[in-house]
Amino acid sequence: MSKAVSALNGASFEGFVKVEETGLRGMITVRGDLDSAEMSAAVRAATGAQMPAQRKVASGDKGVVAWMSPDELLVVVDYAEVLETVATLTTALASSHALVANVSDARAVYHVSGEGSRDVLAKLAPVDFGKDAFGVGDIRRSRFAQVPAAVWGNEDGSFEVICFRSVAQYVFDLLKVSATPGGEVGFH
Repeated sequence: MSKAVSALNGASFEGFVKVEETGLRGMITVRGDLDSAEMSAAVRAATGAQMPAQRKVASGDKGVVAWMSPDELLVVVDYAEVLETVATLTTALASSHALVANVSDARAVYHVSGEGSRDVLAKLAPVDFGKDAFGVGDIRRSRFAQVPAAVWGNEDGSFEVICFRSVAQYVFDLLKVSATPGGEVGFH
């Protein structure tokens, strides 16, 4: 059996902001009735987090839950815990019309940090990254240049960017070019 590796094996770039591939992350797509008591209980049991509000991310002691659409969540946990978390969610939602799918190896995640992070992201996605419009725990699904991606704001002012693994190098290169010294915008 081969050992799993992340899309870009921990690639990083230091420009006027830092861009780092975060390595392997456990990621689970959960679809179903987000307003149901069963879904709330399943999310809490699996992550310790409350159900996130629309376009928000909620953190718990065992993971993060991101609102992705009116009937979809993304649950992010340690890679080593993903199978156990899938089992927990599947069992908790057994009597509900729901889907639980491990998508860990189909995604790549980047951590973008530094003073100009909002400008780097604003160059790539049609999202208002102003501090009043996009804050801690906010998430948006959008496009980064030509590909779909999601981004959320962390408490320390950094951001997480998630994309499909098949476009991991493309998104990393976009972030690198956007963060290259000399390309500072100074808008946000």
